[in-house]
Amino acid sequence: MTNALQSVLIERFAARGDGVAADGRFVPGAVPGDQLLPDGSLLHGPDHVEPGCRHFGTCGGCQLQHVSDRLIADFARDRVLAPLARAGIEPEMPMPVHVSPEGTRRRAAMRATRTDGEVRLGFNAEGAHRLVDMAECPVLHPALFTLVGPLRQLLAPWLPERSAIGVTMTLTDNGVDLLLANLQANSLPRIEGLTRFAAEQRLARLSVEGPMGVETLVANATPSLTLGGVPVTLPPAAFLQATADGEAALVSAVTSILGDARRVADLFAGCGTFALPASCTAQVLAVDGAGPAIRALAEAAGRAGRKLTTEHRDLFRKPLSADELSRFDAAVIDPPRAGAIAQTEQLAASRIRTVAAVSCNPATFVRDAERLVAAGFRLGRLWPVAQFRWSTHVELVAEFRR
Repeated sequence: MTNALQSVLIERFAARGDGVAADGRFVPGAVPGDQLLPDGSLLHGPDHVEPGCRHFGTCGGCQLQHVSDRLIADFARDRVLAPLARAGIEPEMPMPVHVSPEGTRRRAAMRATRTDGEVRLGFNAEGAHRLVDMAECPVLHPALFTLVGPLRQLLAPWLPERSAIGVTMTLTDNGVDLLLANLQANSLPRIEGLTRFAAEQRLARLSVEGPMGVETLVANATPSLTLGGVPVTLPPAAFLQATADGEAALVSAVTSILGDARRVADLFAGCGTFALPASCTAQVLAVDGAGPAIRALAEAAGRAGRKLTTEHRDLFRKPLSADELSRFDAAVIDPPRAGAIAQTEQLAASRIRTVAAVSCNPATFVRDAERLVAAGFRLGRLWPVAQFRWSTHVELVAEFRR
């Protein structure tokens, strides 16, 4: 019979998903509410659930598959609020956490390798470069997972031993957009094989990326996504939110912050995730350093007659100045994981009164938030969004006003 006096309660999660015991020990695989027994084993609590994938524990994609939905939401909230609290910043209104359902991941970047004569396709193992050969994936949209087996067969004759290629799959409105990196398509048999594969799998587009850049081999349909009611033709491997469900949650939050703003600057706009919805009611300037994405946005907005102009500009090296920003009622900023301290400093120095900040990295978000708060902004509503359902990766939208 277990001696409860000798067990130690798992009280919380660490940032990377390990359980943290009451005595400070980090316990991989533990969930708050579990008991750490004297022999090092775990007595599972009510929020420790059976993982839904055979690759759990080896694949690096899902660290929290053994955690109840209730605690996943708590984890996402704490990942956002805890670093803010350490910086002395408290949102006026923390909003409910949005958790995307399983089977909705519409974009995935994987690797394919040949080891000991066997072709493997999947994600990296946790904390290692070793590849986990994917036999199932409850995260991926079924339309993407369906391609895994046929891709192994396609690549089997072409991959030399110990070689690797990148495989990026994106589910668009008109089918899957497939990009194969480091694969030579320089012979007629290989080109014919890729063309046949694209037809059999009904791909929207198949492209290859090599030393000369990206080349589209097959375009059976226009690989487009509808953003803010406007179809946008995606460049190969273009950035977009991982799930349509998570994207809708982020867009809803940003739209709520912008309100009736008439002039909006969208910084790091990409293909228009936030710029196109905002352009339904506002005049929008969309700025990004990714040329293919900003050109795709400009073409889509032009076809739709939206009140939207674009600018191709590296916002890390040449952020919009305080004077340029002061012409706008509100700004949206959605930088990469590194954050955007130079651009944030210009926002802080401007006369702009409303900022909708979108972030995929709580640490750099806090650093940038400190600049805005020091300049007189207050942090109002804050939405945590866990669209990578079983991952420790969390996104957020924050409302800054002054």
